[in-house]
Amino acid sequence: MEKVHIFNFAVAYADTDAEGIMYHGRYIEIGERARSNWSKNIVVPDGDLGFVVRELNIKYLQPLLLNDEFIVETHPVKIGAASMTIEQKFVKDGQICAIMNITIAYLGSDMRPKAIPETILNML
Repeated sequence: MEKVHIFNFAVAYADTDAEGIMYHGRYIEIGERARSNWSKNIVVPDGDLGFVVRELNIKYLQPLLLNDEFIVETHPVKIGAASMTIEQKFVKDGQICAIMNITIAYLGSDMRPKAIPETILNML
């Protein structure tokens, strides 16, 4: 659908459990950092709140370990009137280790769903 955004990351000691496996909650934090980097040029019109996470699903396929270098591939897979689903793949050496799907909703100043502005859609 859209161009894939690449975010590089390496697993640090603080990201792991006692066995050196990346803690499952870190995928959400790293995915959020990658998504923020992907969307850093999106300008939300004054008064609107912008995007908020509505739903998040992760499928863990292969563990990431201490010192592993990997990428997070981020791209939208579905764009609706007031929401968007983004897929993020955690990839090490060409192998998908996890897939995260995030549905984000666009909110106006009244904290209710609002149509995604055309200016934002054009930035995607």
